[in-house]
Amino acid sequence: MTPTPASAPGSPNRARSFDAAARLYAAHRPGYPAELLDTVEELAGRPLRGSRVADIGAGTGIATALLHARGADVLAVEPGDGMAAEFRRAHPDIPIVRGDGDRLPLGDAACDFLTYAQAWHWTDPDRSVPEARRVLRPRGALALWWNDLDTAVPWIAEQDARLGAFFGRAGAPDPHPVRGLPAELAFTTRRVPWARRIPLEAHLANHASHSAFLVLGEAGTREFMDAERGRLSRLFPDGTVEERYVVTVSVAVV
Repeated sequence: MTPTPASAPGSPNRARSFDAAARLYAAHRPGYPAELLDTVEELAGRPLRGSRVADIGAGTGIATALLHARGADVLAVEPGDGMAAEFRRAHPDIPIVRGDGDRLPLGDAACDFLTYAQAWHWTDPDRSVPEARRVLRPRGALALWWNDLDTAVPWIAEQDARLGAFFGRAGAPDPHPVRGLPAELAFTTRRVPWARRIPLEAHLANHASHSAFLVLGEAGTREFMDAERGRLSRLFPDGTVEERYVVTVSVAVV
């Protein structure tokens, strides 16, 4: 299968595809280990507790909720109607405004941290970097991270190869780390490994929540998932999959 322009990574169609699947996204996307925010604080040289944080491209609030629980004064920024609606349903106590990283709806020197949880690759750095500089206070931190299945694990590497073959590598689900880091900012990057055990159907639903499948449509998604269910049922006969992840986190103090 060769990706069309509408299905290419970073395309507007892929960015908008999450709105129609916000409940699926919220239910099945993985969270993050506590060590992630420890790493963000270490690299930023300041605590999140009490800091003014804007979580950009907040989606359904997976990262925003963790920042809130850490004690940050956090505001979510989200462009999509469906994602924002799901965010408000799940997190009525956390404020959210509409906008994106290229046009931040925030004042000058308004924040101590800007965080992008799996969202920086949807921005245009020619716009999002000046916006980050404008909104961050002196010595504020820009923190970007991506949560990816660990292809050092053989079965995950084999699945990743099947995804690449199915879509054509350029159209496969959300390739990133550490893609697109602006060279004009001095980022420090760390990798944080973690794991979770989930039902096989939840593992497949997580994949189905990625933009490549959302723009592919129901028939194509079912084709891949049915084949994958058969393979993984033999590998995990008890129906429980151990997913191993690596969070790649990059922080620049500006």
